[in-house]
Amino acid sequence: LLLAPGPSPYLSKRGNSVRGHQGILQEGFARYNADRHHQQHNPDGFINLGTSENKLCFDLLHSRLTQPDMLHIDPPLLQYPDWKGHGFLRRAVADFLSHYCGSRCPLDPDNVIVMNGCGSLFSAIAAVICDPEEAILIPTPFYGVITEDVGLYSGVKLFHVPLDSFTHPSPPPTPPTQGVMVRGVILVNPHNPLADIYTPQEMAGFLEFAKRYELHAIVDEVYMLTIFQEKVSFQSVLGMDSLPDPQRTHVLWGFSKDFAMAGIRVGTLYTENTDLMEALSQLANLHGVPGSTQHQMAQLLQDRDWISEVFLPENQRRLKTSHGYVAAELSRLGVPYLHRPACFYLWADLRKYLGEASFSAELSLWRVFLRHKVVLSCGQAFSCSTPGWFRIVFADEKHPLELAQKELTDGLRPDTTAIVCARTAPSPDKPSDRANDDNNGPAPAGTPLDAEEFVVVDCQSSKPTESLDSLMGVLRQQIRSSDWLEKNTPELCDGEDPGVLEVFTDLLRRVKK
Repeated sequence: LLLAPGPSPYLSKRGNSVRGHQGILQEGFARYNADRHHQQHNPDGFINLGTSENKLCFDLLHSRLTQPDMLHIDPPLLQYPDWKGHGFLRRAVADFLSHYCGSRCPLDPDNVIVMNGCGSLFSAIAAVICDPEEAILIPTPFYGVITEDVGLYSGVKLFHVPLDSFTHPSPPPTPPTQGVMVRGVILVNPHNPLADIYTPQEMAGFLEFAKRYELHAIVDEVYMLTIFQEKVSFQSVLGMDSLPDPQRTHVLWGFSKDFAMAGIRVGTLYTENTDLMEALSQLANLHGVPGSTQHQMAQLLQDRDWISEVFLPENQRRLKTSHGYVAAELSRLGVPYLHRPACFYLWADLRKYLGEASFSAELSLWRVFLRHKVVLSCGQAFSCSTPGWFRIVFADEKHPLELAQKELTDGLRPDTTAIVCARTAPSPDKPSDRANDDNNGPAPAGTPLDAEEFVVVDCQSSKPTESLDSLMGVLRQQIRSSDWLEKNTPELCDGEDPGVLEVFTDLLRRVKK
């Protein structure tokens, strides 16, 4: 890891804390940004399969964004707007969400606010629903940047709810956290990094849980149109017949994923809570979007024919093709992964390549890939409780994917790395039969835990009579995305090795006994 700088006399304690914040993967992304791969201009540069960006649709976007209707400029676009966003964009967002989320009634543009990305919205929401050092619940693993989104400005904490465990039959005790006030709970659907799609029934349970404990439900649906398998659908909470607690349900969506525009920086929030909207409006001037960009995004959202007949079908076709290629390569290597029909990435199990079952060994493997000039995201960046899982982004052109696949294959060879390509002896706290299972083949993704296995001491929610272990238990029952052995067994793509699948079937049978 990069060493954090020493304290500066020119900064406050908070300023030094922000300056010294170093993400686990920051070094890899810094090296990628300084030396990016380009097929013609820099063929030996870094290939980034760690950042969740869609690089498959530049031609489609270039064609649409250079049409004459996109190049309009008039005085209001060059002047200060309503900080919630220009009225024309908020109307376009409301109409777009009404249609693609399947809302029973047209959504109200007055309930829409626009900022420069969903990260800014997370930051602003945390600032106005929480005081410093208060907390928001989030299931793990999760998109790790949310930690910085809610914490760097406001000092709001994320309280992790680990929904999986493989190394331990029950999770280690949670350290005492006296006096933590929990104000909200976050769910990303479709999920990052698992790419799960929650069912309407699961979402209803999630929202009922939030209502029961008077928690704000912050639902990130930024991948809602990024579904690339036929006969698979996504149901937005905005399409539900009714919301259990409309005043505490807030839905995020943006252009970065569904429209492959991560660099445009336009995120939207839909909420019926006018108090929240008024508070967010006071912060929105810090997170504004240029008027010309707002015009372009409104024109795009209003072009329903282009979205439904050109962009979405072709984007989904390209994503499916790239997913199939990377999935097949993982199968060829005998690497298990979660086979999901959404998002830009695969959640892959590389535990057999760790010298030991530790996060330091996981980071060592990540550095092996970095030496081969391939950037991935390792599981600890998502607060995964089990070392050895990696998120691999597949939404890229075939040439860099082929080159990255070659480098990854070389990086996983035992004669070219210091990584031992086999399980080490079981640790004392690991049952002997589980260790024997590991020696027979790739390990299953994780063992689900019962709610009563969580141990939390004196963590109080916003409802003082209820303890946080109770909240976590209910959340564990309602959100079942990480019940990996039950419904998310790592699968291999077409052409899978039947012997490997037999191993998984046998492991599942043994664990259930």
